[in-house]
Amino acid sequence: MAPVCAVVVAGGSGQRFGNPGGKQLVNVAGRPLMSWSIRAFDRSDKVGHIVVVCPAERRAEMRRLAIDPFDYDTPISFADAGDTRQDSTRAGVHAVPAGFEYVAIHDGARPLITTEAIGHAIDVLMGDRSLDGVVCGQPAIDTLKIVDGDNIVETPPRELYWAAQTPQIFSVDAMKRAHAAAIAEGFIGTDDSSLVERMGGRVRCVQSPRDNLKVTVPEDLRPVTAILLGRMAEGEDLPHVQ
Repeated sequence: MAPVCAVVVAGGSGQRFGNPGGKQLVNVAGRPLMSWSIRAFDRSDKVGHIVVVCPAERRAEMRRLAIDPFDYDTPISFADAGDTRQDSTRAGVHAVPAGFEYVAIHDGARPLITTEAIGHAIDVLMGDRSLDGVVCGQPAIDTLKIVDGDNIVETPPRELYWAAQTPQIFSVDAMKRAHAAAIAEGFIGTDDSSLVERMGGRVRCVQSPRDNLKVTVPEDLRPVTAILLGRMAEGEDLPHVQ
């Protein structure tokens, strides 16, 4: 059995995006935004199951629009989103079927992740048993400033900084323990890795494509759409619609 279960988090309300129905089902290059993320994991031979985390009242809609029309080979199940992303992630992790050693947590609003990047990150984690997880990301290329109000306080060395993306991949056991500790101590992390880091877990950054963009506001759709259309023009194969 493939060792990894993907958890695609699609529980956001879309407040910053400005769409009352959220952004996950917005049409991007011919298919719903979140279905691009699902597709990337579906194509990986290292992923044996996909859990989609979404609001309970939108489950039927998401299945009808983003799953049923496409010929995914990987089994897909659902978990109910919580009040916060951390709550949603925890629900997704606990919905991972028995038998999977690793969980790959990914934002449904990052449609440009590639199957190759997913596979590389999984290989890094599985190749080093001392690791509890890996985080896909990119080394910082911009000069960073620490500011107080509008005043620059410090210019830290940028070689120490990475921009974290998803997927973030962990052993299922480490992720469950990290969430349990966070609940017990009332800790809210800025990403999944921060929960594992704070309990002493060893997490490594893995470089992924710089164009692994997240759609947060409507203007993000323009570069994302252009990249997807460019990939199609270059002959990348696409799954058939049923």
